[in-house]
Amino acid sequence: MIKHGKVQLVSKDLGGPNGIAFSPDEKYLYVTNWDIRDIHHTKTLWRYEVNTDGTLRNGKIFFDWNLTEDDEALDGMKVDKQGNLFISAPGGLWILSPEGKLLGKIVTPERPANMAWGDDGKTLYLTAHTSLYKVRVNSGGKFSWE
Repeated sequence: MIKHGKVQLVSKDLGGPNGIAFSPDEKYLYVTNWDIRDIHHTKTLWRYEVNTDGTLRNGKIFFDWNLTEDDEALDGMKVDKQGNLFISAPGGLWILSPEGKLLGKIVTPERPANMAWGDDGKTLYLTAHTSLYKVRVNSGGKFSWE
């Protein structure tokens, strides 16, 4: 966080933070973590509560991919208007509810790396190792501040 021209540390919990996204109401910050300090390359999604001054509190694991057998990293992430999370994770694009329940998984030919909402707010574009993909979603995710 930049405060009065200075960068401020808000967390040291993560060994390999990568994807980052806010909930639609900006009360929560989500961060994918592929902890390379851990010999097993821990794969977790963390959720923090955001204070009004931009600092974070109550960081905890929100979803754990360590039960998957795939060794791929966690990467990019987007949130739709309902607060559902679209996460690049082992085997494809995982969709989680705002409560951390697995809603589904879209198996892709290559693991997506990053993503962006299209102008229509219903198309999610995905970058991968050698290709670019798109998927239509019913919920939509483009926010007025994007």
